[in-house]
Parts: sequence; C-alpha cells; structure tokens
Amino acid sequence: MRTYLDHNATSPIRPEAREAMLAALELCGNASSVHEEGRKARALIEVARDDIARALGTIAPTIVFTGGGSESCNQALRCVVADRLVVSAIEHPCVLEAAAASGLRVDVLPVNEHGVIDLQGLDDLLGKGDGRALVSVMLANNETGAVQPIREVVAIAGKHDALVHCDAVQAFGKLPVNFGLLGVDLLSVSAHKLGGPQGVGALVIRDGLPVSPLITGGGQELRRRAGTENIAGIAGFAAAVRAAGRNESDFKALQAKLEAALASGRGDVTVFSGSVDRLPNTVCFALTGLEADTALMAFDLDGIAVSSGSACSSGKVQASHVLKAMGASDATTKSAIRVSLGWSSTVEDVNRFSDSWQKIAARHVARAAAA
Repeated sequence: MRTYLDHNATSPIRPEAREAMLAALELCGNASSVHEEGRKARALIEVARDDIARALGTIAPTIVFTGGGSESCNQALRCVVADRLVVSAIEHPCVLEAAAASGLRVDVLPVNEHGVIDLQGLDDLLGKGDGRALVSVMLANNETGAVQPIREVVAIAGKHDALVHCDAVQAFGKLPVNFGLLGVDLLSVSAHKLGGPQGVGALVIRDGLPVSPLITGGGQELRRRAGTENIAGIAGFAAAVRAAGRNESDFKALQAKLEAALASGRGDVTVFSGSVDRLPNTVCFALTGLEADTALMAFDLDGIAVSSGSACSSGKVQASHVLKAMGASDATTKSAIRVSLGWSSTVEDVNRFSDSWQKIAARHVARAAAA
C-alpha cells in the first residue's frame, strides 16, 4: 500500500469534487450560449463562483476563474498597471518568472533565516523607487510552510500607495483565507492543492481595480479571461472548497507526531522555519549529509511519496531558491525533504513515514561512520 505525503504538490481529489465533476460532464452546453443547455452551464458556474467567493470572504464578481494558480499569478503581475514590482525572494517560480517577464523594474525583498520577509526592507524598497509599485508576497511558502505577515505588508504598502498581490495557493484550505480581512488587491488560489481537480484556479480582484486579460479572444469572465470555461473543473473546485469548509482537518497533531519522529531518529536533523508560524501540514527538513535524491528513492521504495520541495521543476531534484534565500548552505539545501499532509492523511500514514525514516537515517549514519 502506498502512503502519499506530497499534498503541497497536489492533493488527491476529494470524493465530493469527483462527483460534482461527473455531474457537470453530463452537461453539453457552452456557458456563453443563450439556449437552455447554455443557461444550465452558466448557472453551474455562477453557483460555484458564489460558493468560492463566500469561502474567501469576498463577492462573486471579484472571482475570475483561470487555468490554475500559475496563470492567476501571471495575470496579477503582468496585467495590472504598475511602474515597478517588489517580490519576495521565496516566491513560487511562477511569480519570480512573471516578474522577470514583465519588463518592469523588479526589486527582490529578502527574508530572514526563518523564511519570513523583512518588513523594514519592504518599507525601504517602497520608499526609494519612483512610480506605483505592485508588491507580491505569498501567504504561506510552498516549501517550508512559513506564513508571511500579509496584513503588515498591506499596511506598509498603503503608506506608499502600492498595490499588493498575494499568492494564497498553498494556504487556501489549510488556513483561514479571507480576502477582505487580508486587505490585498489581488489573490491567487488553486483547486488541486485542497482536493479539487488540476488545471483550474482563480484570481480574486479587488472591486474596481483595472486588470487586463492575460488570455484574449472572448468576453468570458467579464472580459477578464477569454476562453470557454472549464465547467467540470469549476464544479469540482467549488465542491472541494465546500468540503474543506465543512471538514477542515486539524493537521497540527500529525505535524507534531511527524517532527517527533524526526527528532527521535539518528543524525543531525534541521527543520526549516520550525520556530515561526507555519502551515500546519508542512514539514521541511534535512539530515546533514543525506542527499535528497537518495532519500526520495529510499522512501519511494518503501511505498512513501514525499518530495524535495517545489513540484514545478520538471521532476528535477535541484537546490531550493527558498532555502538559499534563508541562508542555508549548499550541502543543506541538497538534503532538504518536504513532507506535506492533506485531507486524506492519517496517523497510520505518519507512522509508516516514521518507520521508513528510522531505517533510512540509521543506514545513513552507519555509512557515514564507516567512511
């Protein structure tokens, strides 16, 4: 039996989402058509928009359905009128690369050794540049789980008439995410991180903020995103959001149990961002001298799926820009393993991980001693 502990890469689809998608696939209408079939498709989309907006503490017209979190982040950074960008050093590659492709001046905001952004540095950066800035800071990091002080970011940005985009892809479904309370101008979310289907997400846009479409060629999504809507994906997204709202798991006990297993093993284990507020489902750690690719293969042979960090590197195990920004050494970054829990995770899953880890760590320590 396989044990899946890579929910930050993607979470298994919830039964509620699968059922909603199958029902939506029975519809044959295009939501832009005026006949009965089209009206039924449109109604399904708007119910989904209402439910997701409610879960995010906003109103339905602020929700733009997209093809996923990366598209949402790209639209936020490339389609809002701004003179310059400020992005944190630990952002997801979709934000960093969208910023680089924007043609605007880009300032990179550093983080401390715990993976939390430098608020004074943000104030300094916004005070030095010319023109209106767009700041992009994620709510929680996808590799370490470190939660960022978004409301403080918004307060500092407000002093400088700057806009704020927040990538909440990893946080949504694991932490309370309220667009209104956060006070940001733009927010990106994705379905598959919380048990919905892959290939669908949303960009939340503050009412009245002009945002150009990233994809043109049609009037869908109030002319903010062209293309026939992914009706089944949107239905599954909304169903997953509803299920997460009703059955939100408390991951903290499992997280604590997992970290206790790491601490009880052999060798010098570092837990990244372990002393700051983190996602309750995420543990990123390293055992000195045990390279990630070796550990990943050993876990996989034991039937356990974990990862070495972000899942957006074409399957390559490579040094994490997040850990490097935190000041970790090259040797440590090469050893980083990410374990991420989700809606389907159980105590038995953590126990199986613990048993496997004890064997892997013991073999590594024995080999190091014999060398």
